Amino acid sequence: MNESESSPPPSPPLARKDVTTIIAGLMVAMFPGALDATIVGPALPTIGRELGDAGNLPWIVTAYLLVSTAAAPLYGKLSDIHGRRIMLLAAISIFAAGSVLCALAPGMITLALARAVQAMGGGGLISVAMTVIADIVPPKERVRYQIYTSVMWTTASLLGPALGGWFAGHGHWTWMFWINLPICLAAFLITDAKLKRLPRRERPHQLDFPGAFFLVAASALFQLALSWGGSRYPWGSAPVLGLFAAAAAMAVLLALRLKSAKEPLIPLPLLSNNVVLTGCAAVGMTMAVFISLSIYLPIYFETVRGLTASQSGLALLPLMVCTTFGAVAGGRAMGRVRRYKLVPVAGLALSALAMLPLFLWPLDLSLTTIELLLGLVAAGSGAVFPVTTVSVQNAVEMHEMGTATSLITFLRNLGAALGVAICGAIVVGGGAAQSAVDAAGAAALADTFRWAFLAGAIGFLLALLILLMMEERPMRGRSMAFKA
Repeated sequence: MNESESSPPPSPPLARKDVTTIIAGLMVAMFPGALDATIVGPALPTIGRELGDAGNLPWIVTAYLLVSTAAAPLYGKLSDIHGRRIMLLAAISIFAAGSVLCALAPGMITLALARAVQAMGGGGLISVAMTVIADIVPPKERVRYQIYTSVMWTTASLLGPALGGWFAGHGHWTWMFWINLPICLAAFLITDAKLKRLPRRERPHQLDFPGAFFLVAASALFQLALSWGGSRYPWGSAPVLGLFAAAAAMAVLLALRLKSAKEPLIPLPLLSNNVVLTGCAAVGMTMAVFISLSIYLPIYFETVRGLTASQSGLALLPLMVCTTFGAVAGGRAMGRVRRYKLVPVAGLALSALAMLPLFLWPLDLSLTTIELLLGLVAAGSGAVFPVTTVSVQNAVEMHEMGTATSLITFLRNLGAALGVAICGAIVVGGGAAQSAVDAAGAAALADTFRWAFLAGAIGFLLALLILLMMEERPMRGRSMAFKA
């Protein structure tokens, strides 16, 4: 069978009205994943108390991040094979089913496993939606549609912490999973209708399931070593050293698989592209710090600052909301100035500086000062996300768009998973999570969070150094698949 017989006929160009309609539908589809990123944090101490297992609290987050990390590139290739619409609908359905399992979980381990099921869908929600946007809108035109993404993320950022804290303090923490069902139903119905108008660009691919397994195994073993080291077992004990050795072995097998697979999970040729490599690495490092803060700051607010679950959710709002301001600034810079990298570089420097007072005076700063500092951290780091995403998409060919976009999501999630693991080793190892469960005294925990804040500042500085190495290439103009 020749290529013309196996490929679908080319679709006519989309009018601007069609593009706007499709993107609006995609925002609804992305919303459950965006909400899930912010709603869990304020409820963690309450979950730990009710399930009686504070030591395994990080697994609620890392189980989701690890599985969604491996799923994101698989969704990219599956959407190339079967089409964006069918894979986005599948992701929404799996995410909803996983949410039901999370709400019904009787213990911490079963909740972590249910979060892994939820992540099988969550890994495709944002990556496939971002790929669709890249399909229909060229890089230089994407700033025009930034308002849609900004509104969606702002809404999720406002609702997530507030709802998570309110559910934990006044209702029941399982409500934060039940609320996903009506949202997913609306996303399914709207997306199903909107994406029927999407141009089709299916291509045959092979899925690297062994690579995905090695990735999850290496990350999970590494996380388990960090979780057990210093708490359940001494750092130099045989179980902890054995876990680190097993994680290293899985990492070696992953590297060998990436070199030998016909279509590896992480495409090595793409990583030889300077923009792809540095852009993905910078956003991964930034995400590692940002997600760690969103997960562990509620524990800081409740143990060190003495806030309730509801108050800690509200206290998290500056971190979540101000990210949007940075993202809008970074997105607009790409459409207006040639040196568009200056905005996220300055933003990361600001974020690192804003972390230093938290490191120096974790117990003495006023709550108002902390909120201002978190707003600066969020605004500075937020500029990294649109600049790196559009830069990477701009640096690859159209037939690589799905894979490159999934690679961005992949490394963002991987960075977040590793960041949560490292921060969890600091916080949980220092007894903060157990104190949240036991309602113990807070003053002695200030030093624990001091080092977590220092690690965050170092992470932002590393992201800044990586971003400085990224090339600034001119943005491509209008696409043949797009008409006025």
